[in-house]
Amino acid sequence: MKLLFDQNVSPDLVRRFVDLFPASEHVFRLGLDSLDDIALWQYARENEFVIVSKDADFSEISMLHGYPPKLLWLRIGNCTTDDIERLIRANVSYIRALAEDDTRGILSLVANNLI
Repeated sequence: MKLLFDQNVSPDLVRRFVDLFPASEHVFRLGLDSLDDIALWQYARENEFVIVSKDADFSEISMLHGYPPKLLWLRIGNCTTDDIERLIRANVSYIRALAEDDTRGILSLVANNLI
């Protein structure tokens, strides 16, 4: 499974998750940061990525167009890259389950007590 990190999260997450998701990418590293959300959605679909974003628009696109790609929606507001890393690592089993589940397209991660 490989993740495609959206522009609203740090490109450093690719390096931080090389142990869990080694084929992951960030839109900046791929030169996709100027694409609109629909074009990015299509790229992720064609290249078998799970999109990781804080953007609610991807949830709406998923409702309209279905999946793939699947979406890991980070509903955490302003936070640090360390916070995002901790949240994803704490939920890696749920993320992997999403990838294997043919009946689900979105996993929403919420953290109420980030420090």
